Parts: sequence; C-alpha cells; structure tokens
Amino acid sequence: MLIPDTEAPSTNSLYAGRNGLAWEIYRMTPGQKPYYIKFETPKEVSEAAYEVLRQASRSGKVRKGTNESTKAIERGLAKLVVIAEDVTPPEVVAHLPILCEERKIPYVFVPSKDQIGPAIGIDVSTASAAVLDAGEGSQILEQVTQELARLKKSA
Repeated sequence: MLIPDTEAPSTNSLYAGRNGLAWEIYRMTPGQKPYYIKFETPKEVSEAAYEVLRQASRSGKVRKGTNESTKAIERGLAKLVVIAEDVTPPEVVAHLPILCEERKIPYVFVPSKDQIGPAIGIDVSTASAAVLDAGEGSQILEQVTQELARLKKSA
C-alpha cells in the first residue's frame, strides 16, 4: 500500500521516497568555503595549477576524477593533486586533503570544477585531478609546490 506524501518539498530540498522523506541539500552562504579547505589559495597559484594540468595533459600523465585521484594518492604516484572548491556534496572530495597530508603529496584548491575538466582536455567538469608526470610543466609544478609549502606554513 502506498502512503501519499504528506509534505510538499521546500525549494532547497531534494524529495526522496514515496513516504514524504526529504533531505536538505548542503547549502553554503555566499563567500563561505567548504569545511575541507585547509588554506586560502591565491588566484595566481590557482591559475598556475590549471597551467600545470594543461601541460601535463599534453606531455605528461594526469588522472581525472576523484576515484582515479584517490588511487594515485594511495599508490604514491601523484606529484600534485588539484581539488575544486565548488563540489557538492563536499564529502566527495573531503578525504583528498587528508590522504595527501598522510602521503606528503602537495595539493591545491581551485575555485571551479568547471575549469579543471577543460584544463585536462575533457568536455565535462571534474572535482579533482592528479598530476603523475608534469611533462613540460615540471618547472611550473616546482614553483606551485614551493608556493604551497609556504602557504601551509603561514596557515
């Protein structure tokens, strides 16, 4: 027997199930950063990270997506992990900074997942990417990792 829904969904809810069960979407106020962000990344560092991804995708090796990035981190292959700040729900990428710190792999937060995808040569957005071999971007990668080390010390 189906029980009719008793409550109408609000504008910021996802309506799930036939019994009127609803759960709230993770919402942030404008300007608020997700809880997994450990430090503020300057725009110059974010742009340099996108450039490392572009060059590594052409002449090196890049792993695309959270699952592949997680595997690269766990296997110790990643040289740099790029994580988007605008991922919903945030739990999708919240484990990446913790894994990176355990393995001493540099990671950087960038503002938009919509820019990671085109930087690595795919048509869709992606929450994270891991650089395995920077190829021609090795010099920029070195600069980014030095800047990230400096940022983490000041955070």
